[in-house]
Parts: sequence; C-alpha cells; structure tokens
Amino acid sequence: MEKHSVIVWFRRDLRVADNPALAEAAAAGAVVPVYIWSPEEDGEWAPGDAARWWLARSLEALGRDLQRRGGRLIVRRGPSLDALRELTQETGARGVYWNRLYEPAAIARDKKVERELVRDGLEVKTFNASLLIEPDELRTKQGGVYRVFTPFWRAVMERVGECNFEFQSKLKFELRTENALRGENVNIPCRFEPKRPADWIPGEAGAKKQLDRFIKNHLENYPVGRDRPDWDGTSRLSPHLHFGEIGPRQVVGRVCDPALNPGVGSQARPTTAFIRQLVWREFAHYLLFHFPNTPAEPLRPEFGKFEWKMDKRKFEAWKQGRTGYPIVDAGMRQLIETGWMHNRVRMIVASFLVKDLMIPWQAGARYFWETLVDADLANNTLGWQWVAGCGADAAPFFRIYNPGLQAKKFDPDGEYARRWAGAEIKPIVDHRAAAMAAMAAYRRFKRG
Repeated sequence: MEKHSVIVWFRRDLRVADNPALAEAAAAGAVVPVYIWSPEEDGEWAPGDAARWWLARSLEALGRDLQRRGGRLIVRRGPSLDALRELTQETGARGVYWNRLYEPAAIARDKKVERELVRDGLEVKTFNASLLIEPDELRTKQGGVYRVFTPFWRAVMERVGECNFEFQSKLKFELRTENALRGENVNIPCRFEPKRPADWIPGEAGAKKQLDRFIKNHLENYPVGRDRPDWDGTSRLSPHLHFGEIGPRQVVGRVCDPALNPGVGSQARPTTAFIRQLVWREFAHYLLFHFPNTPAEPLRPEFGKFEWKMDKRKFEAWKQGRTGYPIVDAGMRQLIETGWMHNRVRMIVASFLVKDLMIPWQAGARYFWETLVDADLANNTLGWQWVAGCGADAAPFFRIYNPGLQAKKFDPDGEYARRWAGAEIKPIVDHRAAAMAAMAAYRRFKRG
C-alpha cells in the first residue's frame, strides 16, 4: 500500500503511547502532528483558568517529546475546520485522524469537521483513546441506558475481562514537520498560578511517574487511604487522565500486571477498589453522552423546581474558604492554592454548599470548572448532581454531611485542616439549623 502524509489532530490525547490515532497514522505514512486552540468551539464549557494552565504545560511537554523524535508539534488557532484544511493544502496530506471526545459540543463539532473533510476527498478515521468502553456500546438487558452504577460496573467488568489490553507502548513513526510548515505562537490565556507546589508534572512522562509512585507507595492501602485527606493516598491521576497524557487502558494494565506490580494482584481488594473509581469515570462520560443537557439541568427533571437560594455573600465566603468550618475551608483553600482538592473533601464542600447554604449545585459546578486543573465536564457534572441528589444513582437529598463529623472521621488529628485552613473563624451558618431547613425544603419539594 502506498504511504502518504496523515495529519494527527491532537486534542485531549496528549501522549505518544497507547494513542490509536497516532499508531494508525504511523502505519499509513508520515505523521503531521497538530494541536488547534479553539476554545469557542466548546461553547459555554471552554476550558477554565486552571485547566488552561495545565494545558499549556502539557502541550509544551508533548512538543518536547516530538522534538526528541526529530519533529515538532504544529500549533494553530481555530476554527478547527479551517486550520485542518489549510494544513492539508500545505502538506498534501491525504488523511486526518483523531481520537474521539464525548462532550456534546465536541461531538457536534467533530461531526461537522468529518463531514466537510470527507467532502474534500480526505480520508478521516477516528478512534477511542480515553475510555475502556465507549458510551454507545453498553445497554441494559432491556436496551435502556444505565442509571445505577453497580450494574454498570458489572457490565463494564464483564467486557473488560481479566484486564488484558493490547496497545502500543513504544511506537516508531516518521514525523513530517518541515520548517516550511507554519506554526503559530498561540497564547493560551491564563491567570492561574499555583501558590503552593503540588508536585505536578504535566505531560506524558509526569503521568507515568505519578502512576508508578502511586502503585509503589499507596495502592496497597487505597481502600482506606483514598478517603483520608490528611494522607497522600490517592492516585492524583485525574488531570493526567483528563488531558490524555495517560489512558485508562494503560492504567488498568499497569495495576493488574503481576510482573510490574507484584505486591497487589489483579483480583486483590485494593486493585478492585482503584479500578472501581476508574469505572466511575467511565460512568460519568456514559451519562453525559446519553444525557447531554445535564451540565446545566438535573437528570431528575423534578429537581428543576427545587427551591434553591442564591446568597452571594455566603457563596463568596464558601469560595474563599471562610465558612468557619475547618475541613470545608481547608478544601476550598487547597483548591485556590493548588488547583486541586481531595475527592472526599470535594463531596464535603459540595454538600455544604447545596445543603447547608441551599445554593444551587450549578453554581458550585461552574466554580469548580474554573478552578480545577482536572476540570472535566463529565466528572464535574456527575459529582455535583450526585451530592445534590438530582442525578443518576445519586446520594439521597437527606444525606447531609455534617462537616464536624466528617472531619473527625477522615481528618481525625486535624492535620489537613491545619495545613490549609489557617485560623478558625465564626461559622457563617449553624449546621444543625441549616440541615433542618434543608430537610424542610426537601419535604415541601416532595409534596409539591
């Protein structure tokens, strides 16, 4: 078969290993790697400030990786279709390959781009690089969409089997990025800068290093450690997974490989607990794919009539970590200073916002979107709707986290609170009274 140049359109798959679009393009001919900055194509969910900080550094890392292979990453400004058309004319490329995204705006944009490029006579191929199983591949026995996690988990594990994944860990390819090809000095605007180092290393090498560190030091105690913000017991892979610096198949294959991970086997409780969290990520993308309106609207439509109360003063106090509840304030200040927050604490601060303050979950979701380096539309939507009781398999509304009891259970010595919260201040609400008011509102909602 005659070989020719193929454009690989990088998006949130900023890696070389286990990159199906790149592997297929390498087999077809010389690779023209391009990233297109086009935030307006994401609609109202363009990358937030902290995510842009990570993205810029991840692109730099990918660019260095490609430079070491004798080429360079071409970065262009959108619109994406225009940029791709220009590049095909400049290179004579006969194909454009990319890995699929699953957010509503991205799906609509990609369909249009594919349709127009095919009309231009180009070969278009798309692949799955970010999920174990794509959202349109799983249905209930009745043909419906899963809304409860446990049967979804079972269905995924039946498909995944014994964690055997085949992918290219070392890929050889020819890069076609002659100096004549125009690359733009694209500015990705960002006001965020971590105030405290969080040991982040954006990029594929940083993702691999973080996974190895987690397996070596924390996987064995993961079922307990994942809930302790005073420990360093989570994987901290979420931004790496979001930007595709590592793929879930790589992660599962690595933690299940007895040769690479002899301490914890594939059937051991810690490994299962960790993979379960990866499947929660799959569940989030599955729900967003099938219910594309959920970033702004509750999956359970009746919650659209719930009597939330937007109090701007209290909302600002929550954002600034000045609620008077140490574990809540610690989480919010960790977010401000590092762009990340421990997952257990995310649930605590979210519950405080929607149930103690009765502020709509959408306001909290939007703030997280702007301030998290791992801001992911699917994960963010599932998490906030779960806490608010209005999503799939959600915690019931009457499950109201007591911030004091949560602190005693998961930060028993107060180490996490001391590290991040600073001096204690007077609480902006009384939790007991706030919980009673929330339950009264819930009872009125149920009657209504």
